[in-house]
Amino acid sequence: MDITIQQHCEDINWQEVADLLKFYGLSTLDAKKQEQVFRNSYAVVFLLDNNSVVGVGRALSDGICQAAIYNIALAKYLHGQQYGRLIVDKLIEQVKDCNIILYTHPQTVEFYKNLGFDLMKTGMAIYQKDHRHEMKEMGFI
Repeated sequence: MDITIQQHCEDINWQEVADLLKFYGLSTLDAKKQEQVFRNSYAVVFLLDNNSVVGVGRALSDGICQAAIYNIALAKYLHGQQYGRLIVDKLIEQVKDCNIILYTHPQTVEFYKNLGFDLMKTGMAIYQKDHRHEMKEMGFI
């Protein structure tokens, strides 16, 4: 195992990104759309194992005071080895002067609490009609 960190979008296998995010129910977008999503993000982190994508994360930000972290996913065989924390830490470094928000699966709330995130009392969202039902079923709303 040779895990490397990459913080740019060059030479990424976008199908592997799409597959990883789909596996965790984070996105059903195809590889081409995932490339657009990540390239349009303020900050990105990819973990590569022998050039295969095994971890991802991204942040949207104004670069001054506000940021949001999205799409944190890590191959199961790397769970419990601090690689998830590494992805988040690398994103936080890139938006270090910003307030940061995120939303996550209900089952990973404790993970983010352990990284210093607090639950918000006033978070709200508007979902696309076809996505709202899915978000309810998964326990987001």
